[in-house]
Amino acid sequence: MSEKHTTASGTLPFDHSYGIGYKVNHEDWSPFPRVNRLRQKFLDRPYEIDVERLRLVTESYKKHERKPQKLKVAYAFENILSNTTLYIYPDDLICGEIAAPAKASPIYPEFSANWIIDEILNSPFEERAHDQFYIRNDEERAEIVELCKYWQGKSIEDSVNERLEYDQIKGSQMGEKIFQTNLYHYAGAGHLAIDYAKLMRVGYDGLLKQARELLEALSKRDADYGEKRDFYQAMIIMHEAAKTYLNRYGKLAEEMAETEKDAQRKQELEQISKNCYAVAGPPPTTFWEALQLFNIATTLIQIESNGHSISYGRMDQWLYPYLKSDLDAGRITKEKALELLEVEYVKMNNPTKLKDKGTVAVRNGRGFGGESLTIGGMDSEGNDITNDLTMLMLEASAHTRMMNPWVCVRMHENTPYELKVKAAECIRCGYGHPKLFNDAPTIKGMISKGMTLEEAREYAVVGCVEPTLPGKEYGWHDAAYVNTPKMMEMVFNGGRILDGPNAGKQLGPDLGTLETYESFEQVLEAVEGQFRYWTDQMISSLNIIDRVHRNLKPLPYLSAFYEESLMSGYDVTEGGAKYNGTGPQASGMATCADSLATIKQLVFDEKKYTGAQLLQAIKDNWDGHEKLYALVNSSKIHHFGNDDDYADELFKYMFECYCRNVKNVPNVRGGHFSPGVYSVNANVAMGLNTNASLDGRKKYEPISDNMGPVHTDGGSHDIMGPTALANSVGKVDHSLASNGTLLNVRFPEEAVSGVEGRDNLISFIDEYMFKGPMHVQFNIMSSKTMRAAQKNPENYKDMLVRVAGYSAYFVELGKPLQKDLIQRTELHF
Repeated sequence: MSEKHTTASGTLPFDHSYGIGYKVNHEDWSPFPRVNRLRQKFLDRPYEIDVERLRLVTESYKKHERKPQKLKVAYAFENILSNTTLYIYPDDLICGEIAAPAKASPIYPEFSANWIIDEILNSPFEERAHDQFYIRNDEERAEIVELCKYWQGKSIEDSVNERLEYDQIKGSQMGEKIFQTNLYHYAGAGHLAIDYAKLMRVGYDGLLKQARELLEALSKRDADYGEKRDFYQAMIIMHEAAKTYLNRYGKLAEEMAETEKDAQRKQELEQISKNCYAVAGPPPTTFWEALQLFNIATTLIQIESNGHSISYGRMDQWLYPYLKSDLDAGRITKEKALELLEVEYVKMNNPTKLKDKGTVAVRNGRGFGGESLTIGGMDSEGNDITNDLTMLMLEASAHTRMMNPWVCVRMHENTPYELKVKAAECIRCGYGHPKLFNDAPTIKGMISKGMTLEEAREYAVVGCVEPTLPGKEYGWHDAAYVNTPKMMEMVFNGGRILDGPNAGKQLGPDLGTLETYESFEQVLEAVEGQFRYWTDQMISSLNIIDRVHRNLKPLPYLSAFYEESLMSGYDVTEGGAKYNGTGPQASGMATCADSLATIKQLVFDEKKYTGAQLLQAIKDNWDGHEKLYALVNSSKIHHFGNDDDYADELFKYMFECYCRNVKNVPNVRGGHFSPGVYSVNANVAMGLNTNASLDGRKKYEPISDNMGPVHTDGGSHDIMGPTALANSVGKVDHSLASNGTLLNVRFPEEAVSGVEGRDNLISFIDEYMFKGPMHVQFNIMSSKTMRAAQKNPENYKDMLVRVAGYSAYFVELGKPLQKDLIQRTELHF
């Protein structure tokens, strides 16, 4: 990439060093004492389950049982916002929680309730190996069970279960876990970014004015008049409730100010009150007001639906006009703006989400997950748009070093040198942020979904790596995890799994076995057949789940932030958004590719082993086949990740096989499926449900993660260094995976230390982006550091590690995931 420059700046020089890696007994990172206090208070709070939302939503549904569904959800939302307890904590400068105290999880019985009852009674949340939650007392425990009983037979989960057939169930999380639809089977869709720019321009009053005018203009000759009427009425109820909610916060801050003895805090509370009143209808006029409106609007999306990854769009773009206006008028300094950003960054960590034990086995984490904040990149005309806020947002990230927000830096050929350096300095801190996205393949992928070039250039990231178009795309990203090595297991064994309760049972089509294939082409034909069969089961399951969401949990509050949905009168769950996708992602690609390389090399090219011998080795979990096991895990076998065309072409084949079996299949909202190739951390849990594989994995070991190479207990398969890895990953067309790809890269601290280490990191990033992959993220952490944290966790409580699309506190992760992180290849320049 050519070297461009920018005058954009934060409060510190662009090349300011924030340190290398995690330090035990570190000093406070933020220059603002308030932020450090808020951060510590967050870390000290326990994770709890709060009953209030469950109580209020149940009360409303009982009262309005006979109402149309859109109005039913609207009245429940109104009841919550009118009656939930409000919280303004010491040092807070911005209001808004998710109808629960900070770090406490509300309950969303509309989606699922059976598992909550079961786990309270049989698998208590506080006794989990990780991701524990605590219920305050036995009275609340009993109340939760009793309230959840009302929802049995009424939830999305119940309705989905009634509609799925055996062929779909047998491959799902309820069967062999070949694909897992947990996320939307039991919870809200999420994975979206709204049109924050419009909200800032018009405020709640502007949205309500539009909704009322559109309701008034409805024709009774419209066949969908009744549905559209309900939609607009529900939207009006919910956005009026949002105004009420803001006014309640304004009044609370006002009352707190009246009794506050500290003069500075009294002034802050008075300003908080003014800010809440100011945006309780009208649009914001200052930077602080805009942050207040943003926080309320976002947390209300989470109150309406418990969907993951309610992300923040291109925040350095839609928020920048307020910063510039305040700076130009002398109303604010960059230092004060930075403090407000850091307060909001800490606050973004408050929302937590209770998940079922099956989901947390797949993916650790008690946050809502995936609150991505996108900065940098280009405008709709292709011009770089780095600004002062871009830089300030990276500074705030380095100063707070928390799980959220997940900062995403968009990069392209004209990304300024100063932004690259500042991003690299944050990466070198070792807390896993920011993650980097390559505009060229991402924009190409967006165009493949039907978007114009101008629209595609405005993409933002939601969740881990999923590109979306804020306020225009309702993409059902992260819709399912697909265990491709389980499909390969049936390629090798005639549609049957090797071991377990269903061993020998015909699950997939019988297209042959390793004992019967006479050519490598026959193996590839069987791969195609198994992938087609199992993706069909997954796709049909997701369409059923999607339709149930439409019927039972419309989202009128959210829909107001999608222009086409608002104008058409169709909820986003009904296909009201301009672009409607469904994005399931494949896991374990390198496991499949290296398995194919083993077969091709040893059976068909070198003829050193028979297919029957390889099949027997994995049936025996490699026991008694030690020589073969060592060979398969050695450099004598072609492996993906080493710039070796032999193996890389097989990875490319697997990548394209999955994509072509998913891409552009119609969904129920009038859109299409979009494949992703990433696993987050699900590769660990998937490995626990996967028999031995021909890449040299033993039973229960993790499958390969995301776009990364294989690393088994027998050794890492990528041994040629970071440039070779980048070359291998760059050989596939990432735009085919329009729902995103993900690559984890790990360097020990010493590899990136000093100016030379930083510049080496920047050079690697430049070269990587030039080769065309969509995404990369870094762990700057040695195995030695992680093992020290395992041994003395009390010294590493706030040590973040990049897991996959997200960072998490290392000591809170399950032991299998910690092991997987430690085993990832440690690269050196």
